[in-house]
Amino acid sequence: MTVVLTLTCADRPGIVAGLSAILAGMDCNILQSSQFFQPAPGTTRADGNGQFFLRVEFSAPETVSLDELQQAATEFSRKFDAQTRLFIDGTPIKCIVMVSKFDHCLQDIFYRTRTGVLPLEIVAVVSNHDVTRADVERLGIPFHLLPVTPATKSEQEMRLNDIIDQTGAELVVLARYMQVLSDNFSSRHFGRIINIHHSFLPAFKGAKPYHRAYDRGVKMIGATAHYVTPDLDEGPIIEQDAERVTHALSADDLVAKGRAIEARVLSKAIQLHAERRVFINDHRTVVFER
Repeated sequence: MTVVLTLTCADRPGIVAGLSAILAGMDCNILQSSQFFQPAPGTTRADGNGQFFLRVEFSAPETVSLDELQQAATEFSRKFDAQTRLFIDGTPIKCIVMVSKFDHCLQDIFYRTRTGVLPLEIVAVVSNHDVTRADVERLGIPFHLLPVTPATKSEQEMRLNDIIDQTGAELVVLARYMQVLSDNFSSRHFGRIINIHHSFLPAFKGAKPYHRAYDRGVKMIGATAHYVTPDLDEGPIIEQDAERVTHALSADDLVAKGRAIEARVLSKAIQLHAERRVFINDHRTVVFER
């Protein structure tokens, strides 16, 4: 089997050597290794003061069980005061997708999941509108209609928490879900909710940002995928992309192009998260690309 190990700890000598020795002693073969050192503010790598991030992908022989690997990782964690996690590579993670009326991101996630690009098991789709129900249920995925108003927001999020608990969902994806999650909900599930939105300047916030951008003659449009925090649209960024545009494009052209960017950026962020390539580092992320 192929296993992914992720590790975060304070930087110190011997981390990589120690882990490599343990894996070699269990007849495991390292297939891929990515690492990054983040110096503490005001220091350099030479000072040895900061955080160390590591992702190792390795093959393990049939004679070694995941429990044995977990025990070895736990002992290593104690020695280096590290946070380590083990995953069997390619195992789908349980995911809830939330959507409102626009389904371009939702349909892209469906396609990439069906074709094996995204290692997901979509356990539910939640929406505050009934627009996507038919498409969702046709695929055999449970659809939950949870309308929300200021008066029912708390009750709606309690129901959403129930769905997460009942399905064992490890990830919630806001695929153009046009409602703001509460601070309490965002904090409770920090690091497990991914959102997508346009990357326009504040001048284009609110309704119809692409039309506002068209009126201002923008030359670049893009999208940002990030983890959700209580600070609206300010969570750690996972993935971004942008494209140049010209005066020849209409406002509707910008909308179409923007939706395509949003869909691919969100799916890329989901893939990176599902493959355990994203490490939250305070307000930022460390992302080990494929």
